[in-house]
Amino acid sequence: MKPMWIEGKPHKGKGKTLKVINPATEAVVDEFSDATRADVDKAVQAARRGFERWKETGSAQKAELMHDIAHKLRAKANDLARILTLEGGKPLRENVDEIGWVASCFDYYAEIGRNSRGRVIPSIEPSQLAMVLKEPYGVVACIVPWNYPLLLMAWKVAPAIAAGNSVVIKPAEQTPLATLACADIFGVLPEGVVNIVTGLGETAGEALVRHPGVDMVAFTGSLQVGKHIGKICMDRMIKVHLELGGKDPFVVAEDADLDVAAKAVAWAAFLNTGQVCTSTERVYVQKTVYPEFLDRLTAFTKTLTLGPGLDPETDIGPMIGDAYRARVDAQVQEAIKAGATLVTGGRKPERFKKGWYYEPTVLTDVDRKMRVMREETFGPVCPVTPYVDFDEAVQMANDTIYGLGAILYTRDPKKVKKFYEGVQAGTIWVNDPLTDNDAGPFGGFKATGGGRELGEEGLEEFRQAKHVHWDFEQVEKPWWYPYGKRKKA
Repeated sequence: MKPMWIEGKPHKGKGKTLKVINPATEAVVDEFSDATRADVDKAVQAARRGFERWKETGSAQKAELMHDIAHKLRAKANDLARILTLEGGKPLRENVDEIGWVASCFDYYAEIGRNSRGRVIPSIEPSQLAMVLKEPYGVVACIVPWNYPLLLMAWKVAPAIAAGNSVVIKPAEQTPLATLACADIFGVLPEGVVNIVTGLGETAGEALVRHPGVDMVAFTGSLQVGKHIGKICMDRMIKVHLELGGKDPFVVAEDADLDVAAKAVAWAAFLNTGQVCTSTERVYVQKTVYPEFLDRLTAFTKTLTLGPGLDPETDIGPMIGDAYRARVDAQVQEAIKAGATLVTGGRKPERFKKGWYYEPTVLTDVDRKMRVMREETFGPVCPVTPYVDFDEAVQMANDTIYGLGAILYTRDPKKVKKFYEGVQAGTIWVNDPLTDNDAGPFGGFKATGGGRELGEEGLEEFRQAKHVHWDFEQVEKPWWYPYGKRKKA
């Protein structure tokens, strides 16, 4: 039984016992507790005390402690990566990469936080000083999904504590173990600055979002749950940051290197078994090169090795759970029944007796009205559609309620400019898909949510502005003096 982490110490939860299941074998990896309201209250109260300690800590010391976290993460990278693979299914080498990205995020915000407090603005008179100070909200609830448990935790926690907040982390119930394994790493911070509670969204998560001691909520997950959380935060009038997924397009122009583009599409569509919020879920290829591109994509997809994440030969691991696999398969089968053509994949591989595997799938002859083209799939499915001219491609790319990311492959700078100016998405990748940059803001337009992670914008999400106006001469008769005069009785 893995304990929670509250105020710098392990905490044995009082709720029911839950199990972590290995997606590759369906075996129990470990057990943890579903936090009760009392557990959540204990964590929030600890975070409040931690906030009082942390806000008195100097920016240089904060930065040193955050760099120490990054150093300890790198030292523990192999152990953490193995835990991520056991609980989440992703190939081990990808999880090793994830730990490196997590450490880099803490390093980045250590320096951004050290050097950012606000700004001096022009004053009205020479005797005055005017400033804009950036201050923390207080206690931040960080609710993290299962697909990148530590990376998306870092994207919230690093800027939150760099801004001076304390946090309560609620990892996904499928993948709490790697986050709990970081508890001793967070132990370098003052007690209560980082706390970890585990459990189900409808119990632990709900209690955390509704707790009156929480000043801000940062959530990554589904549109449905995000709307629910947003309504609660609006009722409570507290700050909320939501990142709610996408239906990202990938456009291939006729001048692209088709070999490179085909591999790039496969990478963007099948990375982490398609369980990425920025996964390519719609591919649009110029009609003149469509047949050739499809042949290359299909041939490359068939070379990918499906298997357990601990096998070094594995390219694509299992999905996170059977219910998720069933939802993906339902979209695929429904599309085929409606007229789509299955080019490759589209089934559970028979050679695996255990594990939630699904073959990487390529579909053609898809229609924009099909669910596989409208709803987030979150699985290894790649629908491919031809287009005639580039204006049509831009229009197709925007044909979604989401607006998280979009990818273009071309050699034509005019197409690039038209694409990044015309496509409604928070990140535009050109000839290099799904590359994140700690200094580049991440987030989306439309139903993807609100706010940004990473970059200076990511720090601003966790700070609020205070305007200070100081007249240090205290003149006897300021400009407003006549309005303060009173007649004698």
